[in-house]
Amino acid sequence: MQLESNRKEYLQELTKTIRRHIVKMTHHAGSGHPGGSLSATELLTDLFFEHMNVDPNEPDWGERDVFFLSKGHCTPVYYSVLAEKGFFPVEELMTFRDVDGRLHGHPCGEHIPGVDASSGSLGQGLSLANGVAMAAKLDGKPRRAYVMIGDGESQEGQVWEAAMTTAHFNLDNVCAIIDWNKIQLDDYVENIKGMKDFKAKWEAFGWHVIEIDGHNLEDVHSAFEQAKTVKGKPTAILAHTVKGKGISFMENTHKWHGLAPNDEELELALKELV
Repeated sequence: MQLESNRKEYLQELTKTIRRHIVKMTHHAGSGHPGGSLSATELLTDLFFEHMNVDPNEPDWGERDVFFLSKGHCTPVYYSVLAEKGFFPVEELMTFRDVDGRLHGHPCGEHIPGVDASSGSLGQGLSLANGVAMAAKLDGKPRRAYVMIGDGESQEGQVWEAAMTTAHFNLDNVCAIIDWNKIQLDDYVENIKGMKDFKAKWEAFGWHVIEIDGHNLEDVHSAFEQAKTVKGKPTAILAHTVKGKGISFMENTHKWHGLAPNDEELELALKELV
């Protein structure tokens, strides 16, 4: 199903709003992770506003779809999407990383509406998704489990052990979203531990794989729609993205993995996000 033109325009404007939130939040906190948040913006925006069966007025609703941010340091985009969706006030975004606030640097499932699990220790999100998906199958519920995984995170063995489990149990209600921005904490992924034939790896583990441009809303929307139709195996969406997408001086560099913009940089960033 194609993305209707009016919805596409709405989402395009919303992604700009979310990117503005990201740089403002990290500037306010003087810390945080803007690079990987900016690369995931289209993916999470389309997922939450077009595909996930959730209710902000009843965040613990038992029939809801679930989402796990396995690359848990990228909370600026996660919180921004949740706030714009209505899980908590948009104004609260400017308490990001405050000592007495609940919007911690890594998500806490105990305190924040819409957050289904605490995360931050990399590699664990797909295991959580598997558990929810198995329970949904046993209960006969149509719930889906989505998980966002970083490409650098995919160097961890637990990701692949979990991937075998997903395929072994034919969990077609699991969708893994790999934010393939090709940069991790301090260098390009290929220079640290290259993923080599990344698509072939997921296919060899028994997954249906969709490779897309993670900043093209049509591609993103179509991939999530296709994932819902796949039966008998899980789906991995390999999304080619750009770290720091949308802000020229932040793009395609590891510098902005965990660096907050100063006053001058914030002003420059906001001028590019009009």
